[in-house]
Parts: sequence; C-alpha cells; structure tokens
Amino acid sequence: MVHIEKLTWDNVDDILKLKVKKEQKRFVASNRDSMIDAYFSMTEDNRKVFTFGIYNDKKPIGFLMIAYDVPWAKEHYGLPENYYIWRFMIDKKHQHKGYGREALKQGIDFIKSFPCGEAEYCWLSYEPNNEVGRKLYISMGFEERMDLYKNGGEIPAIFKL
Repeated sequence: MVHIEKLTWDNVDDILKLKVKKEQKRFVASNRDSMIDAYFSMTEDNRKVFTFGIYNDKKPIGFLMIAYDVPWAKEHYGLPENYYIWRFMIDKKHQHKGYGREALKQGIDFIKSFPCGEAEYCWLSYEPNNEVGRKLYISMGFEERMDLYKNGGEIPAIFKL
C-alpha cells in the first residue's frame, strides 16, 4: 500500500538513496539538494516546508516536498499565498506502477488539511519537455497556466483546493 511519511532522522537516509532515471535528472533536483533547499527555506526565510518519504508498504520509493507561501510564487508568477508541491519524484525502479499518482493524491489530501492555513490553490511547476510529468499532473486535475509561463522557465500548473 502506497503512503507518505514525514521525514525523520530514522528514515531520511533511505530517501537520500533514491534516484530518477538518467534522462530525468534535468527535471528534478536530487533529494539531497531538495533537503538542503528545505532546510535553508525554513531556517533562513522562516518558510513552512514539509518533507515526506513515499513508501510502498515499508519500502521507500519516492520523495515529496510541499511548501507554503514561497516568494517565487509571487515574484515569477504573480500567485497569491498558496501551497506549492516543490519536489516530487519516484525512484527509477518503481516508476510506471501507479505509485506516483497515489502519492500525489495523498500529498494533495495533506494540503487540503490546511496545515498552514486555508488557501484557494496549490500549484507546481515542471520543465516544458517533461511530458510524463505533464500528463500525470493534468490527469490529476492540475491546469497549466501558460499565461504565467515565461520562456525558458518552468510551466506553472494550479489545482483548485
């Protein structure tokens, strides 16, 4: 059964070992870099960031990172305070099994609990040539916002909560 678990001292090493396929590395930062980003966002910028391991039963299979009220939402896209699915990955050995869809659904359910306060949307962004990610996000109800897309950047997509 696929589920998400908050990262702790006890499970972080297993999540750091997970990797995407070689051709996917340009689409997502490593889990190590993501955790560094989370740390500095929380300590330097006082942002709310939630890091989760994705598991199939007890086996680690992915990583999910959610943030709230990130400054680049306003700076780059003009979006108000909202939840942001900052990082999302499924290990190369566990892709194409439906695990990502279920984990993303659970991430959205977590966001809908409004741990930092209510918001109208959550959003994410992805590289323009990440067609696999795009198809997943669209199928889950995210709407691309090409009106906010800036050439050379990532494509933003929003999900009404």
